[in-house]
This record gives sequence, C-alpha cells and structure tokens, in this order.
Amino acid sequence: MQRTLFCVVVLLLVNIEAAQPASPSLAPSGAAAISRFLGDVVARGDVPGIVAIVVAPDKVLYHEAFGRMNVAQNAPMTKDAIFRIASMTKAVTSVGVMQLVEQGKVGLDDDASKYIPRLKAPQVLTKVDAAAGTYETRPASGPITIRRLLTHMSGIGYSWSDPGLAVAQKKTGATNDSELPLVNDPGAQWTYGASTRVLGDVIEKVSGERIDAYLEAHVLGPLGMRDTTYTVPKGKYARVVTINQKANGKITETQNPDPLPATIRGDGGLFSTAADYSRFVRMILNKGELDGVRILRESTVAEMSQNQIGTVRVRLQPTADALRTKPYPLGAGEDQWGFGFQIAAPQSPSRSMRSPGSMSWAGLNNTFYWIDPHKQVGAVILMQMLPFYDDGAIQALQGFEERVYQNLK
Repeated sequence: MQRTLFCVVVLLLVNIEAAQPASPSLAPSGAAAISRFLGDVVARGDVPGIVAIVVAPDKVLYHEAFGRMNVAQNAPMTKDAIFRIASMTKAVTSVGVMQLVEQGKVGLDDDASKYIPRLKAPQVLTKVDAAAGTYETRPASGPITIRRLLTHMSGIGYSWSDPGLAVAQKKTGATNDSELPLVNDPGAQWTYGASTRVLGDVIEKVSGERIDAYLEAHVLGPLGMRDTTYTVPKGKYARVVTINQKANGKITETQNPDPLPATIRGDGGLFSTAADYSRFVRMILNKGELDGVRILRESTVAEMSQNQIGTVRVRLQPTADALRTKPYPLGAGEDQWGFGFQIAAPQSPSRSMRSPGSMSWAGLNNTFYWIDPHKQVGAVILMQMLPFYDDGAIQALQGFEERVYQNLK
C-alpha cells in the first residue's frame, strides 16, 4: 500500500514538473543574428546607441551593447550604461500600489479623492478653441478610482500628447498634468496620461514615505536593482547616456548636466540599466518572486497580467508636440490593459512574434520592454532619443523582437 502511494506521489510530481513550461534558450547563431541586426541599426545612424537584453525566468539569454553612449566624447555604449527610463517607471509604481492592495491599505475601487482630496468632483473637457486659447468643462459622470488609475481609464491625460490639454495647460500654467481637466469621463475610454503620477501620490499618502524611499525599500532594493534610482550618485555620472533629438533626419546630442536633475514621481523619473530592469521582468515571469524574494503574491501578478478594461481597447494617442512624440502605441485598437501593463490582444496583426497576453510598455526616450509568460521570455531594449516612436527606434524594437523569437529554443 505504501509503495503504491509512493508511486502515485512520484507520478504526480513528474506530471506537475512536465506541466511547467520549459525555460527557453537562445542558440549562439541566434545571438549573432540579433547582434548583426542591432549593429546595423546603429551603423546606419538610426539611433546613436542601444543596449538590449533577453531573459528567461532563471537566466539571462542575451545582453549586448552597440554604438555610443556619448557621441561627442566618442564613448562606446556599455552594457551597464544608465538610461532615463521615463514611463517604464509606471510598472514599478503599479507594483508598489498592488503591494498596498494586498495589505488591505488601499482598495481597487476606492475613490482616489479619499487619499488625494483635489481629485474630488473632477471636470471633463467639452470644448476647446485652440486659436483663442480657451476651453470649457463639465462635471465628470463618475469618480476617479484606484482601478481606473491603474488601467489609464481615469480620463487623466498628458498635455504633451493631447492638443486640448495643451491649451488647458498653457492657459492655467499647471505643471502637474493630473491637475488639468480630464480628457473623458472616468471609465469611458483608455487615455494615456499622468494616472500613475497620482498612484505615486497615493503611495506617499498611505505609506508615509516619499515615492523614491518606498520603491527602494519594497521593490528596487529587494530585487537587487542597484542602479535603478531617481537620483544618480555622482560616482555613476560617467555611465549615464546622453539625450538625443532627431529632427529632419538629423540627430542632435545634448550633454548631460552636472548635477543631473532628479524628477521624483510615480509616472516617471527613474534611471536604470537593461540588466536591472530585466530583474523586474524576471520577477513578473516568476509570478512575483525572484531569487527567493517575494515581491507580490502569485495571484496579484495574475491579476495585473489580465485584461482589466473589458471591451475597451487601447486607442491611438495623438501628439501636441511632434519633436517629443509621434502618435502611439503599437497595438492601438486591438490591445487591452491590465494593472500597469499593456496586454497583447488574442488576435493582434500589429504584433510580429510575441504571444497573446504578453505584457509591455515603454519610456518616452524610446526605451521598451515586453514580458511573454507563454513563451517564458522577457526583453528590454534601451535607446535614448526623441521623438518617442521614431521610425528608426520602432524598427529597431520590431527587428529585435523578430530575431529573438526566431531563435528561441
């Protein structure tokens, strides 16, 4: 009887092990193909420099650097180069919020005005006269909730992206986009904006810690992301990539100031490396845990990774500043949104290779990541050039993605 029970247990364990997706690998020829492609992107002058990394849940599959991190100084790009990752900060902040949700300190359907009183009775843009520089508003039909902030369904936008908000920003002089009128009623449609900045404010209110201190103590530090900070120590300045601007086919470089300014907020401002951010990616691939350190419950990661906006779809965002961004994102009209991540639609013609349900987002200076739980792979590709969604940068992203999947084993 005992022997039979032992055999049953062994068979169950074997079946459970077999049910786990195998950790992928990348053939040397595949790594060479990726390097040839990214090397050609830089050699053509599409972007000055790139760092790219590919990871499985348990290991790094690829990590290389191309081009220059400082063109004027002829400094080669290095694998540990530090980039401004801008809105890639949003996923990190969203994880911080979900930790507070797990602890019962924040409710997903709480009215955000419970924590940030200025959000009570929000107003929605109804009429904009760009020529006259005027606009009209009406009361919103519903509240801004934590859930709506996590999914960009709050109606809060960005003045650099939405022409109507650009008018409102100019008229009011507001420097915080979350203080401008809403683009649409909360819950009505997906609008990319400063929702995660508000979530950073919520973290500060609930935890009693500034957002940088909270994320360092509860996310970045535990994950070993030692180069991911809002404030770069002076000893690391030489590793920070310069900012570049493409206009009329020409790229102009701006040298880094000294000291490097810090922008400390929930929706942007972090500096990071490809290796550091890949640890965050691996934590999500490992369902909330990395190297024995648990950041989130497995059920929380599953919730963050699922469509949370019903039949609504991510919609193409306009631009009010062509030097800053082109219309974005890929997947508009098809993809959905979870808690902090864009979710690849089941049928998505704009996707080259990544699986349905893959998570992703980006940063303003053309930094990108994606997380593919089905294929058990994640990737980060970092550039440092405006405008966001520059054709050359998007071709680099898509060509990189294509060669990753073509060569996975």
